[in-house]
Amino acid sequence: MHFTKVHGLGNDFIVVDAEAEELPGNMSKLAQAVCDRHFGIGADGLVLLWPTDEADIRMQILNSDGSEAEMCGNAIRCVSKYIYEKGIIKKEQIKVETKAGIMVPEVSVQNGVVAAVKVDMGEPKLDRKEIPMQGSAGMVIGENLKVGEHNFKVTAVSMGNPHVVIFVVDVDEVPISHWGPRIENHNIFPNKTNVEFVQVLSQSEVRMRVWERGAGPTMACGTGACATAVAAHLNGFTEKQVSVHLASGSLDIEWSENNHVYMTGPAEEIFSGEYLLQNFE
Repeated sequence: MHFTKVHGLGNDFIVVDAEAEELPGNMSKLAQAVCDRHFGIGADGLVLLWPTDEADIRMQILNSDGSEAEMCGNAIRCVSKYIYEKGIIKKEQIKVETKAGIMVPEVSVQNGVVAAVKVDMGEPKLDRKEIPMQGSAGMVIGENLKVGEHNFKVTAVSMGNPHVVIFVVDVDEVPISHWGPRIENHNIFPNKTNVEFVQVLSQSEVRMRVWERGAGPTMACGTGACATAVAAHLNGFTEKQVSVHLASGSLDIEWSENNHVYMTGPAEEIFSGEYLLQNFE
């Protein structure tokens, strides 16, 4: 199986042109195998590219635990760079079909190389049932959530996938591997959830650490950065344009007047190679 490994601010993926490969039937097990950092290639997720009549290309995202994600902001930037530079789709605006709907990334090209990608991530969903999250209808802003003996104030946002954002004094002090899985799997979230811990630096800057549903702690999360920007404004902490600082860089997020959230950031190709499918079997 031919593959290319890519990353968006350290959130890394294995990209495969699914139409060109003879793939096994069980994609979930394949994702677990290739994403394993000791016995596989190593990544946060497997991204399969498929033909579609609905857009220019369809992106299927499988987390490292084999579950399927609706959308991933870092992955879509990486896919945009990949398909443009490989000549698969030579357009600066690309329509990408995802489980969260059709997204429209726009590549910024310098000397034939994609330097950055801006993605229209669509409108944030804020009603509890759209997250989804159990309880009465309405928005979830700074609501108490009891996890064991601890109470967190959470703000819930869906960017096509579920997020809860928790504002803290110092993100470095949060034991994310302790609280992340407990919040992800809390029974109030029927589809589980991504979890962002956020430190507000100013009205235009925040720091974020993330526990991703199905992947655990990752270096970056594009949809999480978008959800963070929305949550920060809803709580009165920031303006609608925010730099979200992550472990290895920043994403620029704008919650525009048309209610769409726009994300701009880098994407990088690391290497290409072949994976022996008999290793998977």
